[in-house]
Amino acid sequence: MPESSASFTGDIPGYYDSGLGPVIFFNYADDLAARCGAFAAKDVLELAAGTGIVSQRLRRRLPPGCNLTVTDLNEPMLALAKAKLSDTTNVSFQPADAMALPFADGSFDLIACQFGVMFFPDKPAAFREAARVLSPGGHYVFNVWAPMTQNPFAGIADTIAAQFFPNDPPGFYKVPFHYGEPGAVKADLDGNDWSDVSHETAKLNKTIEDPEKFAEALVYGNPMIDEIRSRGGVDPDEVASAILDEMRDRFGPPPLRMPLEAVIFTCRRR
Repeated sequence: MPESSASFTGDIPGYYDSGLGPVIFFNYADDLAARCGAFAAKDVLELAAGTGIVSQRLRRRLPPGCNLTVTDLNEPMLALAKAKLSDTTNVSFQPADAMALPFADGSFDLIACQFGVMFFPDKPAAFREAARVLSPGGHYVFNVWAPMTQNPFAGIADTIAAQFFPNDPPGFYKVPFHYGEPGAVKADLDGNDWSDVSHETAKLNKTIEDPEKFAEALVYGNPMIDEIRSRGGVDPDEVASAILDEMRDRFGPPPLRMPLEAVIFTCRRR
């Protein structure tokens, strides 16, 4: 298995941002930012911000005077986020490990995290840290991917990659799609820290405007590219081409449309 989100290095952030963002991240980012904007927050923390897809939307949705602290374990991803928000005010950027946050108790009244908690190696510890840095009554709004069966693009990428490496299949796609059952998430949320934990399923039927770019990003826009290169003997472009062929078969004829599903959680700090 690849390591946590710290594995998103090299050329990965660019492919992630431009190839994956418009297809699988933008709509859910709009949704998450809108939910956060409904709270009268003054100090907001974003965890696992990646390339700033949610950060941009949060800054537009939050009150102008609200302070937004954008964090990620991965500094190359955070550098892209910082560039996107270089002209904004009341935004700061800081590398941070979600399981050992460098902030004082009760520093924030709202935390947001898009598709990040699945990568935290110790999820109960990360939830405890989130609760620690939230003030009483503050909220944590985050989303996770539903299981791979509900997000067939991931199943396609995972299966196709395994066909090229049957004896040692790349494991990246198992990571973000292993945490989609609400019961598993709620079991990791300590009842002593949280009250009013709720969740909602959000389904989309998404048009893939540029299938070639999306297929390429499914290989090059996450740590699976490192898994392919470390095994050797296979051109990553061949994997991307096979993924594209399978997506055309599964989601065609053009325009290609595919289902997406995520689960959004809203948790109130006791």
